[in-house]
Amino acid sequence: MESPIVGRAATVVVVRDAEAGLEVLLLERPVAGSFGGAWAFPGGRVDPEDSHPDDPEEHAVHDEAFSAAPAAVRRAAVRETREETGLLLAESHLVELSRWVPPARAPKRLTTWFFLARDPGGEMLLSADEHVDSAWLRPAVALERHAAGEMVLFPPTWLTLHGLAGAGSVEDALGSAPRPAAHFASYQLLDADGRIEAVLWAGDAQYGDPAAAGSGRHRLTISRLPWVYERT
Repeated sequence: MESPIVGRAATVVVVRDAEAGLEVLLLERPVAGSFGGAWAFPGGRVDPEDSHPDDPEEHAVHDEAFSAAPAAVRRAAVRETREETGLLLAESHLVELSRWVPPARAPKRLTTWFFLARDPGGEMLLSADEHVDSAWLRPAVALERHAAGEMVLFPPTWLTLHGLAGAGSVEDALGSAPRPAAHFASYQLLDADGRIEAVLWAGDAQYGDPAAAGSGRHRLTISRLPWVYERT
């Protein structure tokens, strides 16, 4: 049974240039709580105060053809980053990267927009209630730690890091952001025991129908480490 979309969320991939190359900011969530024990980018749910009376109509927010992030989502991205890290971002500096719709079986389905933003500098102050650690890492290093079982990641975080692994600098990352933003409506492929074998997206032959024939692949196999991404 498909669970309804119950709201919206914003995630910000904060990046900076370092001696070894591009680094991203990752935050470790507490074991007890949402995304328990996982490393994730700053972000959170869109709150009522993020919406303004003069905002444009948002009736098409969940339509796949709707590509631009609503103003309320951008405000939430800035607010959540400030609350979680103390970093002060400008809405105008957010580059829309992707939009994610959780699988139908997910218990709490929030359409989530991912943004890319340059590190604004300044002191970082973690929200003690929401995070237990932080790290600036090259995307490839984070993926290596995940493959070794040293870091917990969720598929949207993993795939975002995978996409940034080839960027040599902040300018490279910002310049290669897809236009329009990528759209990922996730579908879970289950094994015979009902466990999640892979997450599929549009373009995969079995997307929406595990019995379908065809060789096209657009999936992330997560049944064992290391995870394997295929797109043909």
